[in-house]
Amino acid sequence: MEGTWWSLLPFLLIIPLAVWLKEILPGLVAGLLVGAFCLEWSAVGAIERAVSAVLHALTDPEHMKVAAFLYLFGSLVGMMQITGGIKGFVERLSGRIRSKRGILLFVWLTVPVTFFMPMFRIMLLGPVMKAVLRQFRIDRRRMAYMIDVSTEPIIVLLPAATAFVGFMTSVVAAALEQNDIHESPYDVFLRSLPYNLFAIVALAVGVLTTMLNIRIGKPRAKKGEGETNTLHGLGLRKELALINGEPLHLFVPLALLIALTFAFFVYDGRKRGAENWWEAFSAADATWAMLLALFVTILLSMMFYLWRRQSLSELTYHFFAGGNELMAPIGMLVLVWAVSAVAGELGFAEYVSSTFGTWLPGAFVPAAVFLVGSFLSYFIGSSWGTWGILMPLGVTLSHATGAPLEVTVGAVFASGTFGAFASPLGDTTITTAAIMDMDLMSYAKYKLRLSLLCAGVSLAGYVLLPLWAG
Repeated sequence: MEGTWWSLLPFLLIIPLAVWLKEILPGLVAGLLVGAFCLEWSAVGAIERAVSAVLHALTDPEHMKVAAFLYLFGSLVGMMQITGGIKGFVERLSGRIRSKRGILLFVWLTVPVTFFMPMFRIMLLGPVMKAVLRQFRIDRRRMAYMIDVSTEPIIVLLPAATAFVGFMTSVVAAALEQNDIHESPYDVFLRSLPYNLFAIVALAVGVLTTMLNIRIGKPRAKKGEGETNTLHGLGLRKELALINGEPLHLFVPLALLIALTFAFFVYDGRKRGAENWWEAFSAADATWAMLLALFVTILLSMMFYLWRRQSLSELTYHFFAGGNELMAPIGMLVLVWAVSAVAGELGFAEYVSSTFGTWLPGAFVPAAVFLVGSFLSYFIGSSWGTWGILMPLGVTLSHATGAPLEVTVGAVFASGTFGAFASPLGDTTITTAAIMDMDLMSYAKYKLRLSLLCAGVSLAGYVLLPLWAG
């Protein structure tokens, strides 16, 4: 379908409704129904199209991998909780870290073993960090921000051994081939890394606010804002208060998960033609490798807990209870995928691409690409989706106008990073807010302030870089 301004309607509804109602679910449903109505122009047809979009989102293999990973990780966390693993770690941590800065530094020190994907890092750190919040009296929004800013902004800057490298290189390769540019896609990707200005600026801000112990935003959220109902999970909290802490019940599953994730990355990468373990990390299907590692970890952890004389009935109950804790973010992600699919059918990408950027001088191409891409990524909440949509346009404009190729490619990657980090529709924002028991829109609003500052600095950089180079 040819892109028109109608394609903007779902996203123009979602964000305002979410801000007004302080809940994103009604906005997603409204956006999906309006988008479906624009395709069918009948009430019954719109309902059928909306339900069909949800079913397609649920049955997409890649989406199912993400949903299964989230549910099973929640299940593993549920078992670690009821066996006293997280409680024991918090008790052990309290004797070693005595300041807010110390616990925030701990977040950064875990990067070398949790850098595969943002979701992996969030799911590992979130439950543990949430457990130490009250002891160190840290605003949970600040803790969540530190976790988020140490995920995607770092991962997109790594040249190898991450889940992102293969995809980022592939979108560059497709765009180069489309424009008959005979350069190595990986080489262009490497040269673009210093020009992912948003990731660099956001990372610098995150490190500085940690090292200098700078408070972000207001000291605390308004009453009733920023946290879910305190009665939610009350029974579980009382149950966990009665168990004995046992750090080994956290360390063993996490060690298994990290080791098995490395192993399955190498295994899957070699199956896909990688010649060594370093190449295997980039070639592997990251979500599949992590899902396999998580499945095996749960089996081995269950045997370990039974060997440690844990109750099978309690383990089974909290396996499902832990997974069910993440059904809300899973449901929201399904709706986000469905809305994105409907908007795609309405020609959202074509409309954005044709409306912006075809009349720009070369010196302003990187800045324009970043601006358009940031707008796009904020409304779809996906870095990978933004890169896939915008990279062909960015490379084409660079080739046609003589704009620096590596700067333009870096600007495309930066724009996707902004949306994935700042958007309330981003899977990392949704998952972090759910794990840390925060209101999604309140947390997204909290992150947006600093994100816009980083984006403004980045935009200025993209304006100045081509002029300086010229």
